[in-house]
Amino acid sequence: MKKILVGMPLILAPATAVQAANGVEKEQTMVVTAAPDRGLSPLTAPGAVSVDYGDDLRQARPQVNLSEGLSDVPGLQIQNRQNYAQDLQLSLRGFGSRSTFGVRGIRIYQDGIPSTMPDGQSQISNVDLSSVESIEVLRGPFSALYGNASGGVINITTERGRQPTTLSTSNYYGSYGSWRSGVRLSGATGEGDAPGDLNYDLTTSRFSTHGFRDHSSAHRDLTNAKLGVNIDDRSSLTLSFNSVNIKANDPGGLTREEWRSDPHQAPRAEQYNTRKTVSQSQLGLRYQRAVTDNDDFSMTAWAGMRETVQYQSIPYFVQQRSRQHAGGVIDLTRHYQGIDTRWTHRMTEGPLPVSFTAGIDYETMTEQRRGYENFIYSNGHYTLGEKGDLRRKERNLMWNVDPYLQTSWQLTERLTLDAGVRYSSIWFDSNDHYVVPGNGDDSGEASYHKWLPAAALKYTLTDAWNVYTSVGRGYETPTINELSYRNDGQSGLNFKLKPSTSNTVEVGSKMRVGNGLISAALFETNTSDEIVVASSNNGRTSYQNAGKTRRRGVELAWDQQFMDSWRTKLAWTLLDATYREDAGANIKSGNRMPGIARNSLYASLGWLPEQGWYAGGEVRYLSRIQANDANSASAPGYTTVGLNTGYKFVKDNWLLDVWGRVDNLFDRDYVGSVIVNESNGRYFEPAPGRNYGVGMTLSYRFE
Repeated sequence: MKKILVGMPLILAPATAVQAANGVEKEQTMVVTAAPDRGLSPLTAPGAVSVDYGDDLRQARPQVNLSEGLSDVPGLQIQNRQNYAQDLQLSLRGFGSRSTFGVRGIRIYQDGIPSTMPDGQSQISNVDLSSVESIEVLRGPFSALYGNASGGVINITTERGRQPTTLSTSNYYGSYGSWRSGVRLSGATGEGDAPGDLNYDLTTSRFSTHGFRDHSSAHRDLTNAKLGVNIDDRSSLTLSFNSVNIKANDPGGLTREEWRSDPHQAPRAEQYNTRKTVSQSQLGLRYQRAVTDNDDFSMTAWAGMRETVQYQSIPYFVQQRSRQHAGGVIDLTRHYQGIDTRWTHRMTEGPLPVSFTAGIDYETMTEQRRGYENFIYSNGHYTLGEKGDLRRKERNLMWNVDPYLQTSWQLTERLTLDAGVRYSSIWFDSNDHYVVPGNGDDSGEASYHKWLPAAALKYTLTDAWNVYTSVGRGYETPTINELSYRNDGQSGLNFKLKPSTSNTVEVGSKMRVGNGLISAALFETNTSDEIVVASSNNGRTSYQNAGKTRRRGVELAWDQQFMDSWRTKLAWTLLDATYREDAGANIKSGNRMPGIARNSLYASLGWLPEQGWYAGGEVRYLSRIQANDANSASAPGYTTVGLNTGYKFVKDNWLLDVWGRVDNLFDRDYVGSVIVNESNGRYFEPAPGRNYGVGMTLSYRFE
């Protein structure tokens, strides 16, 4: 059976992967140094951490979206919008819930390379599940040590090539004309670990769908490559490359009446041919060296480019009535790069064994942003859904420089202290090149600086049970979009908008029971200056600080293997997220924060032998979600059931895995996600009814 969960990064760096077998500690790998044999037992993590492994994420699943397999992580709310022009909707303990597109307030990394820009905006469209080795999800106080907009951390590690060389192909066919096809080649020269040995893992895939809703078809091509070389017995070099190309129609949101009458419809999408194209490529290089038996050095550098063109459904008359309107077409090009360097030293002798990690992280992004009208007016006739006149042109620059330090002290045989601090500095520089009568100069500069400390105490009661408490402070700066416009309608950046600051306290416990793990966490986060929408007029959305908010809750997780081939998972979250002060006309003290479910539950049971027949089922429950700050609109709660079965056939060097599944078994009509504070009341993004899928994986090992 596969390795179960838990583990936590000992250091601040985002490139951590801790693995554990079911109840047996082996291959405890912390991929942050050149000495991979120094790892953490699952029970040493003084914080809320969950790890899902690639084989589990691929088990009888389409391998299209992260939302397929991460529902077993407590505190994580991940929802498929059924809209590949807008990415998934993610929040961790409520952080990121206000994002209307992409991911906000959560730090995301793949192989040590951030998918989060310096201002806190993230995207996950470049993740190919067929190449994933593990996904680590970190919640709580220690998330703040990753820097700006770190309400939580998702760290994705892709596979490293190993002997024997393996060639595999995977295929999926499902409802709504959906299909996916992928090829993977993985292997290593020699033993793979000796000096001079190479390891490689190459994947490529194509996904296509007609879409559950009208005007929601999409195509996506992914490529992921990882090449490593052992320079000598103490150092290694890893090169990673990733690219994604997306072409997707955008069905948009629906009002409650539209959802109830016909959830498939997209009434405004056809009129303006709303759509989005994305092209992204990035390259990363990591050097790791064990300088001495007690000192490790690592350096990761990366660079990438992302181009996006999006056509929206903003009516032409709205754009025409104000020269300040940015238009209905977004044309965006981003170049980003960075370098993260760190040193780890361990002092194993003496009465207090201790380790120190010090490093510095530098990231920068240059953004060329243009806006155009989404119509052409000629001879008294409007042609909609075409790029028209220029309405916005600016160059934005964002960068950060973050030094950090963390230490771990073994105070007694049973008591451990972990502490760290990061000094985060973010700079914004916007240059407006579209200055015309009625649209003033919106250029400006802003910078933010904050100390981010965190600390934890862990007490080991037995070899299989510990308790911990941790505290930390985080912050979230405005994104460049949130800074762009002032809520008084005047020109210039919104300098009144301050970063939000949060303080988190967490207590928890973890206990290994046979071949399984039970974990529990209680937490409270109090935030000052929460960033929310102030107004949305004439196509310009401005933001304000909403005063104080509070998120507090309970998380329970259970992952258990029993009777050799049976496995069950349970994840439950109770999250109370409310405003604690009045702010404007819509936000009143006691209102629930929108986009956040108060209750969520995931439960699964599966029969999972190494080969032969297998089967499983899962239940997902999500309670009612408020759609706006005023709490005047909400999406009802729902429960869905999914079933799967398949057969694994192993013969000599061949493996054939054929499977089928059905989701939303009882054909429940529900809202899969909400567009928070949508100004026209089009909050609702419906989910599909009962849907089916079949798939096959065929692989051959060259031995």
